[in-house]
Amino acid sequence: METWLQYVIILVILAIISLVVIKLMRRDFSVEANKLIHYLGGKENIINAECNMSRFKVILKDVSIVDKDAIQKLGAKGIVEIDNQLKIIFGKDARQLKKYIDDIL
Repeated sequence: METWLQYVIILVILAIISLVVIKLMRRDFSVEANKLIHYLGGKENIINAECNMSRFKVILKDVSIVDKDAIQKLGAKGIVEIDNQLKIIFGKDARQLKKYIDDIL
């Protein structure tokens, strides 16, 4: 087999591997949004949800049923509770999560 053909085959294989790795590393925000809603106590527990820069603010009926540990494992950098509100710091992913949550709610 000619050398140039071997290089072409190697480049094609590397391109395929790169595409697979990129696909596997992309976050699936629709799955994460569903998990977040579940951790917040379900759709029926959410009164309002807003997004401000890196923070996701949600007003809830009952804050006591929220699974804060699971929310932090989902990627939250911090959670602040004020009365029936939670301000969850998600960083740059906050807006994307809010978009998917709006579609679900």
